[in-house]
Amino acid sequence: MFKKILLANDGSEASLHAARLAIQLSRIHGAALSAVFVVDPYPFIGIGQANPAGFDAYMAAARQSAIQAHLRVLDLARSMNHAGDINELTVEDASATEGIVKTAQDLGADLIVMGSHGRSGVVRLLMGSVAQKVSTQSPVPVLLCK
Repeated sequence: MFKKILLANDGSEASLHAARLAIQLSRIHGAALSAVFVVDPYPFIGIGQANPAGFDAYMAAARQSAIQAHLRVLDLARSMNHAGDINELTVEDASATEGIVKTAQDLGADLIVMGSHGRSGVVRLLMGSVAQKVSTQSPVPVLLCK
């Protein structure tokens, strides 16, 4: 049924739980599996003068987080005896929602698997829910895992 699965990976426990399901689905369907980590846009762009050193430090830390998140997924896949390759992608020029949806479109994915942190109340109102936004903007099915 599924030929190309995209795992949205932010390195969290929720995302690792989603990775378990994505790996299982990949194995069951013989589907290609890709994992995308989206670097949040630099938080200080547009607020006064952006400090180039601050930006470089931010991006270095974000890229390191992406590497660590991908390594966690690869280690999990090995522990689950996943035989296929996992295409690791890092997107740096979009919001999390835009990066996930665009990557799914670019890859021709027919399923997005992602964790949900389950935020509610004021936190969800202020921060929004990436999972909710992806599920409403995605042209393909989205499997949300808690």
